[in-house]
Amino acid sequence: MSVVPTWTPDSWRLLDGEQDPGWPEPKALQEVTKRLAALPPLIFAGEARNLKDELARASRGEAFVLQGGDCAETFSEFSADKLKNDFKIVLQMAAVLAFTSGVPTIKIGRVAGQFAKPRSNQTETVAGEVLPVYRGDMINSADTLPEARRSDPRNMERAYMQAASTLNLLRGFAKGGFADLRSVHAWNREFVASSSEGHRYEATATGIERALRFMRVCGVDSPNLHQVDFYVSHEALVLDYEEALTRQDSTDGDRWYDCSTHMPWVGRRTNRIDQRHVEFLRGVGNPLGCKIDSNTTPDEVVELCERLDPDREPGRLTLISRMGRARVAQRLPALIEAVRAAGHPVTWMCDPMHGNTFTSEGGLKTRNFDDIFGEITDYFAVHERAGTWPGGIHLELTGENVTECLGGSDPVADGELHTRYDTACDPRLNARQSLDLAFRVSELLERFPAFRP
Repeated sequence: MSVVPTWTPDSWRLLDGEQDPGWPEPKALQEVTKRLAALPPLIFAGEARNLKDELARASRGEAFVLQGGDCAETFSEFSADKLKNDFKIVLQMAAVLAFTSGVPTIKIGRVAGQFAKPRSNQTETVAGEVLPVYRGDMINSADTLPEARRSDPRNMERAYMQAASTLNLLRGFAKGGFADLRSVHAWNREFVASSSEGHRYEATATGIERALRFMRVCGVDSPNLHQVDFYVSHEALVLDYEEALTRQDSTDGDRWYDCSTHMPWVGRRTNRIDQRHVEFLRGVGNPLGCKIDSNTTPDEVVELCERLDPDREPGRLTLISRMGRARVAQRLPALIEAVRAAGHPVTWMCDPMHGNTFTSEGGLKTRNFDDIFGEITDYFAVHERAGTWPGGIHLELTGENVTECLGGSDPVADGELHTRYDTACDPRLNARQSLDLAFRVSELLERFPAFRP
């Protein structure tokens, strides 16, 4: 196993790695990363530490995490309205989850940096022509012209600028009144009234309304009713970008932080402990996410914990399981037991999206709502049996009315997928499916408190 004895922001370059962008112009890459390194950080180290504290609460069963957003951001679909709709659906889901669980819901968006995607193949065939695969707008373009598929480091600068604009808007939404809990509840009431299964959620919606009415009667007017803390995350896939935005924080003993995002994560294709992505992340002070799947062994998950969180710091490491509905009940218990036996205070999360992807009869990549909820249900059952807290869920979703995933209370049928299939890569839950899922997960949470540690 390759080991770099001393970590530096560029020590990852000494190791091999998967998913390399294959930049064809070394000089252009050097110029771009130099300019990025001179730009202001996108997030502040203190914000990352605040999130780490919040995730520590989730590791102890004192909070629940909702992490969600686009599979991949694009330059072409960026707008204030889209951001507002995506932010709105996360707020709605979080309000439902917090009310039923009785614990705070930590809100994390897959946004402001989710411009790159790992791919299984180097090429794809389009209209009979073999092209380099689309890797996300930070690397190349989804256009089918050969020159558009060429990796261009200048895309990283455009990604930075869009991320900066995104964070500016999100901070305004979170603190400027848009996130007022009374408005959020009114939005949920609209969903309950118009949903074909709205009666199923009537009791939860009524309970939230009564709680808000009680607080008004008591004169309770906490700032927390009118604003929220909202954090951002993305997969730390393009390490040239991550390194360029890594800064030392003088208030934390000059420790290094990846200031491109609050919570970078490493994916299943890049989580080998002897390769470059894990090497980079082990040295930054941010809270980290790490994807694991049904092929991850107990020894591997403990090795990842040792490498990414050797000090066993609560809130430092979140393990995000992406097993698939058919495998989570069989494969997750051994991983939970191995991590617990090794004494790592991780936060557990369920990604029910990536293990449940298939190709529809019409040839589109899709997921079924029942499979997504089924994996979450089994994930909760595993934690119930283990006596551990099912810390959160990680979803690919949008506030737009897309038709990318099958099913839901207002079901999308196979023949309807093409109607508005807008994703740049993987299929997302639409707004109604997302809120439907939140109400169903809330029913699981409502029955779960007795099993908290």
